[in-house]
Amino acid sequence: MKLYRFLSSDDTSEFCHKVTGALNKGWALHGDPTYAFDAANGVMRCGQAVVKEVEGTYTPDIKLGEQ
Repeated sequence: MKLYRFLSSDDTSEFCHKVTGALNKGWALHGDPTYAFDAANGVMRCGQAVVKEVEGTYTPDIKLGEQ
């Protein structure tokens, strides 16, 4: 099955570490990253979709971050 996650965070090194961690767990980048101003909090935010092929059958209770 193919799993999908959307990672997001403020524009800090935390975001880069989050994406790097996912890549090192076998996730692959999916599409271009996003970058937008969060007016409510006054910060820039980053986002990146990632996908991963794993065995099994999808159910909504799968903990995506643990895959």
